Order: sequence, then C-alpha cells, then structure tokens
Amino acid sequence: MSIIEVTVKSQKGKCVFGHKTGDKIVFDGKSVKGNICYSALMVLLPKVFAMRYGVEFPWAEDKNVISNACPDGDNPVIFEIRRTKK
Repeated sequence: MSIIEVTVKSQKGKCVFGHKTGDKIVFDGKSVKGNICYSALMVLLPKVFAMRYGVEFPWAEDKNVISNACPDGDNPVIFEIRRTKK
C-alpha cells in the first residue's frame, strides 16, 4: 500500500479553516495526520483512496501526483496529492 501526502500548494482569499501554503496531511491507511477541514476532506478522500490502491489518472503528467481544489470557489485552496511507497 502507498502512503498519501496532501500538501497545500496555494491559498487565495481567506480560508475559514485556516489552511496555509505548505500545510501537510498524511493518509497512511490507519490514520489521518494533520488538520483538514471537512469540506476539503470530502472532495479529497475519493482521490486519496483511489491513489492508495494504485489508480493512475490519465490527465496527470506524473502518475503519483495530482492536484485538487477545495469546494470554496471564492477562497480556493489548491492541494497536491502525492503517492509515496511505504
């Protein structure tokens, strides 16, 4: 299984939760380490789960790295989702 590291790559406006560029969240299959708002978690979780089980997204230049935005279009946070081996 892979470990998935999610990093805040950019944040514009005012994130109500307080996400800042450089924040990290780690999904190791047993726990989630780091702070993440529920709205972002709900949009990230399907891709995190898929990447843990080897899915490769056809639009990704690097099969181990994709980006995803939070659902707040007025104050967008862009997350990088990176697959690493245990």
